[in-house]
Amino acid sequence: MDILVIEDEQRVAELIKKGLEELGFHITLAFDGEMGKRLALTKTYDLILMDLILPKINGIDLCKEVRIARPDIPIIMLTALGTTDDKVEGFDAGADDYLVKPFDFRELHARIRALIKRNQTQNNTFSQGFILRFADLEMNLETKLVKRNDVPIDLTPKEFRLLEYMMGNSERVLSRTEIAEKVWDTFDSGTNFIDVYINYLRKKIDKNYEVKLIHTKPGMGFIFKEG
Repeated sequence: MDILVIEDEQRVAELIKKGLEELGFHITLAFDGEMGKRLALTKTYDLILMDLILPKINGIDLCKEVRIARPDIPIIMLTALGTTDDKVEGFDAGADDYLVKPFDFRELHARIRALIKRNQTQNNTFSQGFILRFADLEMNLETKLVKRNDVPIDLTPKEFRLLEYMMGNSERVLSRTEIAEKVWDTFDSGTNFIDVYINYLRKKIDKNYEVKLIHTKPGMGFIFKEG
């Protein structure tokens, strides 16, 4: 597995490189956003780790550019900024996961494994042109198109992933912890970023329709159902 690490603190970058190489990964280092962008767009990697605060091109802008050119590559942001707003901004930019410094290396390894496994599973599913349908909502996992009552709905990558999980587990109460683990591949459900994204989805999926699909179960979580 080839991983690109974009980190401007050389000591931190070398420690990550050493630890991941001991686990059998091949690591390429970039020490600024411009160098990271050049490598990400010209070479093939299985996953990218990037800092949020980078010289030349910051992590948010870099993530957006990489996501456009490489829509399927898993991206984990590593940063000291850990507020809900910071995380939402990172996810909106296209990051798949967000790990706050300082972090336990075992957790980083677990998240890398989870993302690579999920990406491989999705690629196998996409090749079958799989389509999810619930009520008048339709999601095409291959073309990434979502429609309700034949009206297209524009979703960010993370909104798409959240809706995919909820549709695939309809009629079942989903706790915030489960959503954090399955959609974000993280055990961090302490902040309200999940509620933020649920609200994003409600505005796009339910706002203009009489029949609501996303419902809150107070003290329990959320459920995707008609009514």
